[in-house]
This record gives sequence, structure tokens and C-alpha cells, in this order.
Amino acid sequence: MVEPSRRGSLMLLVASVIWGSTFVAQSLAAQHLRPFTFQFARSMLGAAALLPAILIADRVKKKKHGHTRPPAQADKRLLLKGGLACGLALFVATNLQQFGLEESGAGKAGFITALYILIVPILGLFLGHRARPALWVSVGIAAVGLYLLSVKSGFHISTGDALLILCAVAFAVQILLVDHYGLKVSGMKLCSLQFLVSGLLSGVLMILLEKPDATSILAAWGPLLYAGVLSSGVAYTLQIFGQRTTPPAIASLLMSLEAVFAVITAILVLGQVPTPREWAGSALMFSAILLAQRGQEQRPAV
Repeated sequence: MVEPSRRGSLMLLVASVIWGSTFVAQSLAAQHLRPFTFQFARSMLGAAALLPAILIADRVKKKKHGHTRPPAQADKRLLLKGGLACGLALFVATNLQQFGLEESGAGKAGFITALYILIVPILGLFLGHRARPALWVSVGIAAVGLYLLSVKSGFHISTGDALLILCAVAFAVQILLVDHYGLKVSGMKLCSLQFLVSGLLSGVLMILLEKPDATSILAAWGPLLYAGVLSSGVAYTLQIFGQRTTPPAIASLLMSLEAVFAVITAILVLGQVPTPREWAGSALMFSAILLAQRGQEQRPAV
């Protein structure tokens, strides 16, 4: 039987594969849809995709344990609070990312977004999370890898790059919020609720600032389904369950591999072949993950 910590790490690794490939889908969708329109449709698809799984899980639980009492009001309030907090952070992160993608390529956006590997442990210190020396070494190695992957000459930061850096901060906050609420409430319900919140907020700004039309949405149906069902519905659920047995700093390192998978997907789909410098950065990223896994803190099984 797979240990809980390893099972959680595997879930996060699969999520990073999906997220990495989603950068290509987002770039393709950006040819037809404005950012808020895309994020509204994507988030609502993600929320809807989880509803059947939630209903089935509730039915199985009821059949296994017999008649169960309805959730206490305190539990409902906690789920609502967690969904609102995670949804707000996700709304900010995903929309900043989509706007940044309009100026940056899919691969570069993946690299800069993965800067949350540096931000999560720093923010975690203020929350009382301990980090072993090996983890800080791995973060440093990963930072060098990200530099090689994303910075070509000098250190000029464009508007798109700045938006993606802010997106990384927002994703770091979302990771810590999931770490806080994920153990206390239903993972699938939390995930679905955060997408509903993110989608509704995006929908308001879509109506106020953009002019969505059915033709454009239908033209981007493929990328929308991929980003909505797989990236949102599946990958974010894996994140919530994976983080239950994985410390947030290490979880962020695992999920930052989406930058490497973004490169691989760009090669396969867009024909963008990395330079030797980018390959070296990818190798450093993998090395950082392996080092972090050897010195990770264990969490109790749940």
C-alpha cells in the first residue's frame, strides 16, 4: 500500500502535469476570448464537473455509514468561509495569469508562475511552519533553475511578467489557504465552491468590462473543456487531497514542476524547442524536487 505522503506527492505531480499542459490551452483560448470571459467559463465548468463526484461520494458515504446527521452549522460556515477565501485567491491568481499570457508565451508564463515555490515557504514562516535546511537548499536550486528557464538576457520585467509575478504571489496564498482548510472540510466541496466563487467574480467583470459572445466561446470549446474539466475540476481536486499529507512548502515545489511540463507541452503542441539553457533549468528543477522529497516533514495520515 502506498504511504500517504507518497500518495499525496503523486497527486500533486499529476496535477502539475495537467497544469503545465494547460498553459498551451490558455494561449489557444486567448486567441478567441478575453481573460475574464475565459476564466468565467473555465471556472463554472470546473465547478459543474465536480457536482456528480460530490453527489456520488455523499451517497457512498451514506450507504457505508447508514443514516447520517446533516452537517452542523459550524461545519457549513467553515466550508463557506474556506470556499470564499480560496475562491477569491484563485480569482486573482488565474485572471492575473491570463492577462500575463497575452504578453508572454505559454512556456515563460509557466516558469514565472512557478515562482510561488519561493513565496510559499516565506509566507509560511509567518504562520509558524518550520522548514528544514534541505528544503531551503532545494528552493535555492529551483530558483536558479527558474532563472535559467525564464530570463534570457539581463533582467527586464515587462508588464506581462509583472502580472505573472503577482499571479505567483496569489497562487502562494491560495496554496496556504488550501493547506489551512483542506483538512477541515470536504475536499471536493471546497474545490467546487472555490471555482464557483472565482467564476462568479470573473463573470461580474466579464459583463462590466468585456463583450462576450457565443461564437467566440464556441470557437474556444476545446481549450475551455481542457482547462475547465481537467485543469480545474481534476487537478485542483488533486491539489486539495494531495496537500493533506504534504507540507505546503514541498507541495509548492512539486506543483512548480508545471513549468517543466509547460515546456514539454510547448514542444509537442506548438513546436517550441527549448534552448540548452532551458534544458539546464529543467534539470535543476527536477534536482530540487528530489532533494526536497528526501527531507520532507511527515504529516499524519487522515
